[in-house]
Amino acid sequence: MIRIPRLAFLGVFILLMCAFFAFVGWPIALWWLLLIPVGVGVWVQRTQTTVSAEGLDLRTVLGKRHLDWSQLKGVRIPKRGYVRADLVDGGEVKLPAVSYDRVRELANASGGRIPDPFAQPSASSTAKATGSEKADATTADANDSAEEAGTGATTTPNSAGTANGTSGTDTTAASAVDAEKTDPPARDE
Repeated sequence: MIRIPRLAFLGVFILLMCAFFAFVGWPIALWWLLLIPVGVGVWVQRTQTTVSAEGLDLRTVLGKRHLDWSQLKGVRIPKRGYVRADLVDGGEVKLPAVSYDRVRELANASGGRIPDPFAQPSASSTAKATGSEKADATTADANDSAEEAGTGATTTPNSAGTANGTSGTDTTAASAVDAEKTDPPARDE
């Protein structure tokens, strides 16, 4: 069962104290402020995703839903908010209380039905890399080193899968001219 962390009740208590101080100042008009921490407390208590052998049970404040494993195509991790379940019929369902940092817990509880996106690839799968993938990696490394050196050179793979360095200008002369423009000559006093 994946729930909102129980530490959230500390936030509910702080919210209650803030609302209570305003309530004490003008109780007839501000009594409704005490309903806000109660609502947040109910949200913390009810919101959960339960993983079972039958599927996923999703529970929110206002309802619940059951998803069978056969209905689930995969999961999607958005930049913000809760993880989303992609359904076979093309729909999408938000998984309550499952955020980015709880995906591993969801994957472990699913018994392998949901793959762990943080798992390290095995040594056998990395050994099966093709020559073109290795050439792409060499090209990317060469481009990174060219950018770090500031030469403006780019590297592209040729048809044989090896990397060729190309440069549109003479980088040595350009670097010397740039250095003269930015660094004033030193004065002897």
